[in-house]
Amino acid sequence: MADIETSTTRSIKKTPALPGQVVLVFQGGGALGAYQGGVYQALHEAGIEPDWVIGTSIGAINAAIIAGNEPSRRLERLREFWKRMERKSPWDAAAFMQMPVAQPLVLFGGNVAAQMMTIFGGVAGYFSPNRALAFGLNATVGVERAGFYTIDALHETLTSIVDFSRVNAKQPRLTVGAVNVRSGKMHYFDSRDMPLTLKHVLASGALPPAFPAIRIDGDPYWDGGIYSNTPIETVFDDYPRRDSVVFTVQMWHAAGPEPESIWQVVNRQKDIQYASRADSHIMRQEHIHQLRHIVRELVRRMPEEQRDTPEVKEMAGYGCGTLMHIVRLNAPRLDHEDHLRDIDFTSSGIRARWQAGYADTMRTVERRPWQKPIDPMMGVAVHDPEVDTALDR
Repeated sequence: MADIETSTTRSIKKTPALPGQVVLVFQGGGALGAYQGGVYQALHEAGIEPDWVIGTSIGAINAAIIAGNEPSRRLERLREFWKRMERKSPWDAAAFMQMPVAQPLVLFGGNVAAQMMTIFGGVAGYFSPNRALAFGLNATVGVERAGFYTIDALHETLTSIVDFSRVNAKQPRLTVGAVNVRSGKMHYFDSRDMPLTLKHVLASGALPPAFPAIRIDGDPYWDGGIYSNTPIETVFDDYPRRDSVVFTVQMWHAAGPEPESIWQVVNRQKDIQYASRADSHIMRQEHIHQLRHIVRELVRRMPEEQRDTPEVKEMAGYGCGTLMHIVRLNAPRLDHEDHLRDIDFTSSGIRARWQAGYADTMRTVERRPWQKPIDPMMGVAVHDPEVDTALDR
């Protein structure tokens, strides 16, 4: 991670105050979450600190690290976490890398070897094989032990990196999503409404069948990503709503090329599953928010004597005049990624994703899309880097 600190870091002009609260929304995606570290680094360097961080799975972990440290230490702590996650590839030796045959072997053999090591040996500081599997897959070990791995190491890592007294100071506010195993319903644990603990963050990252459920107040919870991996609806459903600039950080690709092999099919299926209908979520929320603005305008146009009636006041409560800038940051596909990219904890994989997040966010900050006006009857503007860049040409 050293070259993340040196080769990608440059100073940029501090960004003026944004038009509303700053919200970070982080998807889940295992090793792909290194991209979010680069996103935060660029925002931090631009003087943009979040008022609210929302995350699922690895996104909840990154969010907790940000919320659980003072601003001057957040980037340092994120780097520390991802440094602990690194798995050295057996192909990383400097002497070997100088050989002509090194690059093709690293691309096709190095990642496979590292991924197999992760599958069979886990990741130090994160997870390790579950000994309960010795009893067989049908052994009734209980929902809190029923997983291929244990996350005792992650418990220790986050205990040393996240200060939950600071999390519960609500500066910034933290929200993490998890699914109730018994009811199948999504639940958002929010520091505004209740004290959060390490268990809430671990529950958000308890992806079955890899990791066992985490029990909270008597109920077992799994990774929120199996229900909604892009929890942007949390911002729109919040009450009272506030003007917001929402950076939604997406690591999975809803659109993609047609697969031509079984391996590519599995890869494409995973993208579609964990992109988690982000596009349709945003479109639906845009429509709902537009209706809120219409309600507000209709009430405003009514005669004053009618506006003061209890019935109209109740209906007026559905109205809203807040303005939402949705800034989308989409992690790029890296060369030679495959179905197992979310367990690519190699040094090179983490570094490449971090740097991509940093570069993408730097370009977005320099464009400042949130300065564009919003149609007051819509209330929402969606800024997609690829679309905005094309329009700027």
